[in-house]
Amino acid sequence: MITLSNIYFRIKNNKNMKKFCQICLFLSSFSPLFILILLKELIEILNGNWSFNVLNTVLMFALLVMFFAGVFSLLLTIKKFRNQVGKEISILEKQNTTDQNFLGYFSIFVLFALSFEIELCSMAFIFFAILLLIGIVYIRNDIYYINPLINILGFSFYDLTIIIDGKKQKIRAFCKGRIDCNKKYLMFDKYNNFIFIKERW
Repeated sequence: MITLSNIYFRIKNNKNMKKFCQICLFLSSFSPLFILILLKELIEILNGNWSFNVLNTVLMFALLVMFFAGVFSLLLTIKKFRNQVGKEISILEKQNTTDQNFLGYFSIFVLFALSFEIELCSMAFIFFAILLLIGIVYIRNDIYYINPLINILGFSFYDLTIIIDGKKQKIRAFCKGRIDCNKKYLMFDKYNNFIFIKERW
């Protein structure tokens, strides 16, 4: 049966489309910013402080496209892990590092959204220039784990010391909920610098 998920991951396995999928995952990390900007402008419209023109209409449409492309790619990545058979692991040490990535990133989103003026050409140019520069570093270094959206969806990010197949390893992984070192967990294969673990039932 052909599904959107199957189509997406077939595209991911195509080298010519791999960059596009990486860009979509990068955009997912900025999805909260896109929605904050759109909400701000919607409030301005309702208050009668803002009117539509070609520039801001195009920009709002672009923000919507980037938002949905980012959310769609991240949700399908999460779904891929849920459909896998995980490897059993024991956790020796844990450190929740969600705050190190989320708070810094999200505070930038809030400040940028508050100051963003979609009707100004200069602001639009700077906005997309910043996205481009961050995206280049983000994709080249595979830092997809820095993603506020996945934290908003309920996942925490951990530095872990684990035992898998009798060997000790250090990994970084997402887990929904708190980790208890006294329990057994399942680890799902690394994919685009995403590792997910969940409690074994």
